[in-house]
Amino acid sequence: MKVINDALMQAVGSYEGGRMLFLGLGTGLGAAMIVDNVAQPMELAHLPYKKGGSFEDYVGERGLEKRGKKKWRKHVFDVVERLRAAMQPDYVVIGGGNIDKLDELPAGCRRGDNTRAFKGGFRLWRDKSLIV
Repeated sequence: MKVINDALMQAVGSYEGGRMLFLGLGTGLGAAMIVDNVAQPMELAHLPYKKGGSFEDYVGERGLEKRGKKKWRKHVFDVVERLRAAMQPDYVVIGGGNIDKLDELPAGCRRGDNTRAFKGGFRLWRDKSLIV
């Protein structure tokens, strides 16, 4: 039996080798890291960010509703850059339900797609080199 969260499932479906950080913009902030085929879900959303709030408070659905799309986008770019500096990935994939609200992406990032979660689910069982 394999149990993973939705962020890791989309991450596995988006992975193209090396060090990848996946960030899912949705109700909260989903996160996963895959390094050399070793996949790890992460709870980065709850880390402190600004004014006593967490990353999730600013880039999740609550942050979008509270601050509006323009400020939300600014926070998304800032959070991505902070996490990139901390995690040192080769590339970042941003997905999740609110990815469509970003007209452009931070440098070095590519757009994820929720359909990649299906690919990730199949890959979990078929790709023997992937360690979850």
